[in-house]
Amino acid sequence: MRAAVIPVTPLQQNCSLVWCEETQKAAFVDPGGDIDRLKAAIEEAEVTLEKILVTHGHLDHAGAVADLAEEYGVPIEGPHPEDKFWIDQLPTQGKEYGFGDLRAFTPDRWLDQGDTCTVGKQTFDVLHCPGHTPGHVVFFHAGEQVAFVGDVLFQGSVGRSDFPRGDGPTLIKSIREKLFPLGDDVTFVPGHGPLSTFGNERESNPFVADRLFPETSA
Repeated sequence: MRAAVIPVTPLQQNCSLVWCEETQKAAFVDPGGDIDRLKAAIEEAEVTLEKILVTHGHLDHAGAVADLAEEYGVPIEGPHPEDKFWIDQLPTQGKEYGFGDLRAFTPDRWLDQGDTCTVGKQTFDVLHCPGHTPGHVVFFHAGEQVAFVGDVLFQGSVGRSDFPRGDGPTLIKSIREKLFPLGDDVTFVPGHGPLSTFGNERESNPFVADRLFPETSA
C-alpha cells in the first residue's frame, strides 16, 4: 500500500490518498475540499479512484465528498451513523464558515466497530472512536501499521470535544482503549498537523500519556 497526504481547505486538513500498488485502485480518506488539488493527486499517482472513506462529518473532512463521489461515480463508506446530523448540516455550515456550497450526502455504507473496508487488495479495520464526534471512525491497516485517525488524536494533542455531542472522557477512552492497544509502532495520520506514532503519544502527549493513567498503563 502507498499513501499521499494532501492538505486541503483553509484549515489545512490532511486528506489522504491511499492505494493498492498491485491493482492501482485508490481511495480518498476525508476529502474536505480543494477538488482540483485532489484530482491532480489522482493523476500524479496514476491510480483509479475506487471509493471515498470518511472518518467523521465535519465540513473540513467531508465537504467535497458528495461532489467527488458524483464526478467519479464511486461509493462512500463511513462514518458511523451517529454522525448523520453533522453531514446533514454541511450545506448550512459551508455558508456559515465560508466554505461555499457544500452538499450533504448519504453514505453507501455506514460503518461500525469491527467492520472492514477494502481498497484494491488492501484491507482496513474500522474502529468506532467517539468523543470528538459521536460517529467518528478510524481506519487501521494492520500490515502497514498505519492508522488514519481523523480528529481523534494529534501529535501532542487530542481532538476537541466541545462541539455538539462531543464528550471528553469518551474521547480519551477511545484513544487509550481502542487506538493505543494497536501498538506503539503504529504510525498515525491525524486530521491536521504532522504524523506521529502511538508510542510517542503514550510517552509524551499531555492529554493521554501513560503517566496520567498509571492504573491502566501496561
